[in-house]
Amino acid sequence: MSDIKQLEALTTQVRRDILRMVHKVNSGHPGGSLGCAEFFVALFQEIMDRKDGFEMDGVGEDIFFLSNGHISPVYYSVLARSGYFPVDELNTFRLIDSRLQGHPTTHEGLPGVRIASGSLGQGMSVAIGAAETKKLNNDNHLVYSLHGDGELQEGQNWEAIMYAAGNKVDNLISTIDLNGQQIDGSTDDVLPMGNVKEKFEAFGWTVVEIDAGNSIDAILSGMAEAKSKTGQGKPVCVLLKTVMGNGVDFMMHTHAWHGKAPNDEQLEIGLNQNPVTIGDY
Repeated sequence: MSDIKQLEALTTQVRRDILRMVHKVNSGHPGGSLGCAEFFVALFQEIMDRKDGFEMDGVGEDIFFLSNGHISPVYYSVLARSGYFPVDELNTFRLIDSRLQGHPTTHEGLPGVRIASGSLGQGMSVAIGAAETKKLNNDNHLVYSLHGDGELQEGQNWEAIMYAAGNKVDNLISTIDLNGQQIDGSTDDVLPMGNVKEKFEAFGWTVVEIDAGNSIDAILSGMAEAKSKTGQGKPVCVLLKTVMGNGVDFMMHTHAWHGKAPNDEQLEIGLNQNPVTIGDY
């Protein structure tokens, strides 16, 4: 097990990766990526039971699906720094013929990516299907997924959420990134969702809340609690309260950086706030 300082150092390096990737091509989604950096590092470095290498079927290991695929920069950075593909491939982000497109795709066979995602609202259904497959195969490993809070405005989610509870899909842990922001503004301004915890509970899920969603300690503790609640007849929802743009002061707490790249000066400021810890690509 890595210690907290090692995980925090990796998180800082991941933030550097995100900023540099998006800046280079003047395109991408830094806000949500930065906000979920701690979660991805904790998930891939500590929480999931992963095999060495990558097999698409995911048999005999925990697997993960990213539903809000626009936060691909953090996904790619953590996959690379977890050994799925060379770190220097991050330099190809969003380039023509790259395996690292703006939204994750599968046709180029990028290790770690099991579905093309970013058509919001679909990832929950996929994760449930994968979880049911594990049950049919007597595979006791878990399925993890991540979803945006604004993404919950898509109706397909709620059909899937109802289905998972009705069919006792209790080997699934679905995390909602509750940063309160989406592309057009705050989620409360665009379409208020009310009490998300009460909604999931009303649909028959067990809910775990992680109030400090940008704390490695809190994430490890909260996800351990979530894991302890699997296998009890209910799917598990984790409400992860994060700050959009976390770690770069001028990007924090605003939807403005949902899909906007930093210019040269802004990149330098952001990198100075996140000093190199492991090594740039």
